[in-house]
Amino acid sequence: MNISLPEALKNFVDEQVAGRGYGTSSEYVRELIRRDQDRQRLRGLLLEGAASPPAAEADDAYFETLRQRATRPPIEA
Repeated sequence: MNISLPEALKNFVDEQVAGRGYGTSSEYVRELIRRDQDRQRLRGLLLEGAASPPAAEADDAYFETLRQRATRPPIEA
């Protein structure tokens, strides 16, 4: 795959590669694509969750249960 960029965008990519530790412009573009995939995956999960019925009422007891689970020491194997 070849991508043609105007000079201003090419300079921007070159600056990102040099300043952010990418080895090549291809690595930088791959990272952008991965981030976009992650963003789309997260959006899908959020929409799925918004469309689903509530699993439990979010009352004081619900949040107390979450607090207890969050402060419980980890189970050791």
